[in-house]
Amino acid sequence: MLSRTGSSLYWLGRYIERADFFARLIEATVRLDVMSSRPAGEVAWSSALAVTDTEADYVAHGGALTQSEVVHFLTLDTGHPGSVIRCLDRARNNAKAVRTALSREAWTAINRAWLVFERRNQVGDTTQTLNLVEAVKNETRGFEGAVHQMLRNQSHWFIRLGQAVERADNTARLLDVKYHILLPAGETVGGIVDRDQWTTILQTVSAVTAYRWLYSDGLTPANVIDLLIASRELPRSLVASAEITVDILGLLAERTGSHGEADRMARMRAARLGKTRSGEVIASGLHQYLQAFIRENGQLHEAIGRQFRFGV
Repeated sequence: MLSRTGSSLYWLGRYIERADFFARLIEATVRLDVMSSRPAGEVAWSSALAVTDTEADYVAHGGALTQSEVVHFLTLDTGHPGSVIRCLDRARNNAKAVRTALSREAWTAINRAWLVFERRNQVGDTTQTLNLVEAVKNETRGFEGAVHQMLRNQSHWFIRLGQAVERADNTARLLDVKYHILLPAGETVGGIVDRDQWTTILQTVSAVTAYRWLYSDGLTPANVIDLLIASRELPRSLVASAEITVDILGLLAERTGSHGEADRMARMRAARLGKTRSGEVIASGLHQYLQAFIRENGQLHEAIGRQFRFGV
């Protein structure tokens, strides 16, 4: 397989996963803001921009810190390179470049996702925003389902490699939302609002039921952190994403003979995450831990590009 074909498949996986992340982030921010007895307003939407590292771009864009304007910026703004519509557009362009490497169902799923949002330009009120978010999640789930029906070959593995690297980044950023969304004045750590905020984080990664299965001592921040970082049973956890990355790199190495720096980095990261305990993370600072993880994930992405010569 040519390097540029592998690159297109890898980025196809990343862009679809990123569109899904933006939808989940918006859902979390809407629910966290609405549930508070004193809605955070500008603070909540400033937090969403901080989590996505788009604060500077938004300031340059010149929008107000309101729900409708920030949601439009993150979803339907064709001038923002990281918006959902731009992610879907880039995913479709990558899919077109490697169309013969995809199944008919996978191509149809990405093309349909692009068509659903191509001509939308209005976000609407809170209900309409949540409907838009759900539509994005439905389309990305459709694509993921189609990918799982593809032959287990290099095309499938490069898409899933992109998804795994992007998903690790996204879960870390979603967990970091709790750092940016502060408790309203007068509310206590461990109180009702604090527990509701942690529950919202679980909801946005579809992990409420998983939490109840795995933890019998009620909802605690330490258990939520443990689930999202170190639980192999949860597909979106950091350790699960890291181990999938190791597995796929191993499969690609067997088929292509290309192995090296990325494999070593991925194995070391997965081994370390497997030993991580929430108490250690909390003691060292959750925000600092997640920021370090996001930087390391970016370095792994660069190593994958070098190993498979994506830039050549």
